[in-house]
Amino acid sequence: MQFKVLLAALALLFTSCLPLRAANLDDKTFDQDSINALQAKILQSTPKEQCFLYAELLHQMTEVSVRQYASGDDVKAHALLKQVQALAHKIHLSMSEDNKRLKNAQILLRHTAFRLTEMLHSSSLEDQPLLADTLAQVNKAQDETMLEVFRK
Repeated sequence: MQFKVLLAALALLFTSCLPLRAANLDDKTFDQDSINALQAKILQSTPKEQCFLYAELLHQMTEVSVRQYASGDDVKAHALLKQVQALAHKIHLSMSEDNKRLKNAQILLRHTAFRLTEMLHSSSLEDQPLLADTLAQVNKAQDETMLEVFRK
């Protein structure tokens, strides 16, 4: 009986903490300055750190693009989405056997794909091809990082 109570308490604790953890990814607000700073950091980083930093940059650019699209600035949002596509390819190129924080990169990419899916569902028909292509690139990068995590 005590085991069942303990198991129920742990399940309740886990389910109550999960939304808080998921909300933390959306709490930060990013702008072009933070994107530029992160791009500079990537240039100075070691190859071990680049995969995660590219995933973080991709996440920040997607969040800014979502905000720009919501405010009606489609031109800037489209430009950022095209950069996101190029960055998704760079994640693939920067992946190696000894990456740091590969699991964190995979989590960021999964969240980015989720945000792009939300954006795709709320977008107009003329924006959907670009969003679908971007989502496909991000999903491919996320799949590759997940496979690399499980390979270790």
